[in-house]
Amino acid sequence: MSALRAVVTGASSGIGTATVRRLRAEGWDVVAVARRADRLAALAAETGAIPVACDVTSDDDVATLVDEVTSSGAVHALVNNAGGAFGADPVASGAVSDWQAMFDVNVLGTLRVTQGLLPALRASGRGDVVVLTSTAAHGTYPGGGGYVAAKHAERQIATTLRLELIGEPVRVIEIAPGMVRTDEFSLTRFGGDAERAAAVYAGVAEPLVAEDVADAIVWTLTRPHHVNVDTLVIRPRAQVSNTQVARD
Repeated sequence: MSALRAVVTGASSGIGTATVRRLRAEGWDVVAVARRADRLAALAAETGAIPVACDVTSDDDVATLVDEVTSSGAVHALVNNAGGAFGADPVASGAVSDWQAMFDVNVLGTLRVTQGLLPALRASGRGDVVVLTSTAAHGTYPGGGGYVAAKHAERQIATTLRLELIGEPVRVIEIAPGMVRTDEFSLTRFGGDAERAAAVYAGVAEPLVAEDVADAIVWTLTRPHHVNVDTLVIRPRAQVSNTQVARD
């Protein structure tokens, strides 16, 4: 039997990179998707994944991705990991452009790629759509309005699609991580301000790392296919809600 094949977006860093590595270690064929072709090339050389440069906010890029992926084999899993937060301003002063950017990548990016690959996932006879949301998709916090709104919307893609695919051989899985320390997430959110980014994790003994979330993703994908993990919320022990974190 040929290997199962997954497409992972946002694969050039953080959770996406860790997921590609873990799936390859489990014997999956993997298409690693992201904007930064140089990083994808390095990941491909390391893991044997197939790199495809693609901006999920571009209709043309996603159409090209879908053509390339579906013309070269079956697709058994899509991991919608591309996303991000921009800014942490109150609703009263948050930049509309930041909100727009968050909706473009987290919501419409996930929608584009899911729509494009859904026919192939159905045709595989055992497809999986994984949507990486956040605990921000389940509750809000001050300064998080735009990201919370985007992640709530992204979550509804998963919850609605699951209802619409009843009886079909496609699982829809939501993974909602809490505090995850990666190289780029908070740095990107705060526009490259390393001090503000570091403060997010200050005093937290063991925030999650990318490999923890990749472990959860691959665990859901490797359950017997009649088992659907609808929603998996994963936080570090130190974090009990979006606003309560134990710090030294």
